[in-house]
Amino acid sequence: MSNILAIAHKELKSYFSSPIAYVVVGFFSLMYGYFYSIMLQYFVRASMQMNQMGMQGPQPMNVNEQMIRPILQNVTVILLFVMPAITMRTYAEEKRSGTIELLLTSPLSDMQIILGKFLGAMGLYGVMLAVTLVHMGVLFIYGAPEWKPLLTAYVGLLLLGGSFISLGLFISSLTKNQVVAGTMTFAVFLMLWVISWVGSVSSGGWFSEVTSYLSIIDHLDDFSKGVIDTTHLIYYVSFIAFGLYLTAKSVDTERWSG
Repeated sequence: MSNILAIAHKELKSYFSSPIAYVVVGFFSLMYGYFYSIMLQYFVRASMQMNQMGMQGPQPMNVNEQMIRPILQNVTVILLFVMPAITMRTYAEEKRSGTIELLLTSPLSDMQIILGKFLGAMGLYGVMLAVTLVHMGVLFIYGAPEWKPLLTAYVGLLLLGGSFISLGLFISSLTKNQVVAGTMTFAVFLMLWVISWVGSVSSGGWFSEVTSYLSIIDHLDDFSKGVIDTTHLIYYVSFIAFGLYLTAKSVDTERWSG
């Protein structure tokens, strides 16, 4: 375990020793802040209009449903663009710089290296999500959101990010060009995003159900509602495990071909 944590620390340090971490976190923070301000203005304006028209009733507008859920849905859109930037260098840069040989001949197992890189990328992703907690804290100070749906939503975002990273590691291990790795990763992420749209335009039936299950985004919806369904948990955990397995096979091939 200490070897895995050491690699994770090295990976996380390498992110912040280059512009990657600052560009990714900065871009994410900027876009998140924009969506947050837009949704906050909409929520405040809608609340004032309903109060003026006497339409509020006994139940006020729900900040979780009318504001937090739409914001977190927009976060998934941002992740579609920033996650490839996190994973594209993990193995591609090792191959380009020639350090992959040193890594593969070290006394570390392939799985230790892979898990270390995975945790390092998850660490940077965790920093990104930590930025959003500041904005959510403001809502708790001036509003009354429910914390349980918010907590499950962040659990879902962590699982979604882990799925993206595991797949990104595999794609990065296939090439030595970071741009190619980033482009391929974005393309695959986009395909997993829109696959349910393909099923929605069909006549329904088993094909629609299969595409809906394969969609990496559809499984996040229940988390944002405060529901932790074992079906979604199994999907994300299986996705992460499969992505890491493919990465291990790719690295093993690289070891023998080298």
